[in-house]
Amino acid sequence: MNTSLTRRVCAGKVVIGGGAPVSVQSMTNVPAEDFEETVSQILRLEEAGCDIVRLAVPKEECAAVFTLAKQRGVSCPLVADIHFDYKIALAAVRAGADKIRINPGNIGAEWKVREVADACRASGLPIRIGVNGGSLDKKLLEKYGAPTADALAESALYEAEVLEACGFSDIVISIKSSNVREMRRANRLVREASDYPLHLGITEAGGEYPGLVKNAIGIGSLLEEGIGDTIRVSLTADPEREVLAGREILRALDMDPRGFVEVISCPTCGRTKIDLFALERRVREAARGIDCRGKHLRVAVMGCVVNGPGEAKEADFGVAGGDGFFLFFRGGKPEGRLAEEEAFGFLLREIEKAAES
Repeated sequence: MNTSLTRRVCAGKVVIGGGAPVSVQSMTNVPAEDFEETVSQILRLEEAGCDIVRLAVPKEECAAVFTLAKQRGVSCPLVADIHFDYKIALAAVRAGADKIRINPGNIGAEWKVREVADACRASGLPIRIGVNGGSLDKKLLEKYGAPTADALAESALYEAEVLEACGFSDIVISIKSSNVREMRRANRLVREASDYPLHLGITEAGGEYPGLVKNAIGIGSLLEEGIGDTIRVSLTADPEREVLAGREILRALDMDPRGFVEVISCPTCGRTKIDLFALERRVREAARGIDCRGKHLRVAVMGCVVNGPGEAKEADFGVAGGDGFFLFFRGGKPEGRLAEEEAFGFLLREIEKAAES
């Protein structure tokens, strides 16, 4: 496990690397020219728990969205995603972006890269280098025969050297692949060779269900090794779902600094006499909106009284289904019965009390 700290960079108010909490990112997906809907989507992503939001900026005039977003009360850091044209990056810096995402290799001449680096340095903005299997230099593909982990790692480190040669070192590296194993190995290689903060994710991961599985394996396993400083769960789904998925990965590893309600529940069996699926869903969705003030609360929603209190005795409290009723228990010890229709409201009140205490 690599426990040494990466270098510390700041994107607006969010610290990336240096032992800071792992941040969750997503990206807007409405037309870049639609400023109003872009800002609305950013605000929804903030509400969902997104720490950093990235925006595609295909034209110079689209950079004005950063100014508008700040005027409309957006507080999370905003990243300008730039390809090919250094002038767009400069426009984004002037308009108030908090971080720039480029690949020096596709920006062009060295002097263009230097202009971007100088502008970011003057404004205190970090630069994220984004490397993936679909954008590797032809020479690397010829050398390795495919977008292997070695090719991805070499590309990322070379791009970082280009920025370092410009006197710029506030760098975040992102190495993504649709191949989970290659993505993991590439990030390990770069982590061993440098102290740059790493942005983790699986690219082209697919729809919500298969994409979450791939990202959970790729991102989660690296975080467990001490590798990774910020994450994006890329899904063919609403960006808000990406944020929820990212939070779930952090929570599974007990790495969410905001605190959260963990709803544990059983898969049900032939003993189940109540609608557990509906209750679990209602509790889980309602709990997302509760401010836990940094606490990690465990709430159990179990299908029967035979195993419920015993299997879930590590939970702070919970319910176990009977025949048309629920048994409420705390620390594995029964405290009374609830009518089935009372269970949701009772649990929600208990969660709110525990969060406030």
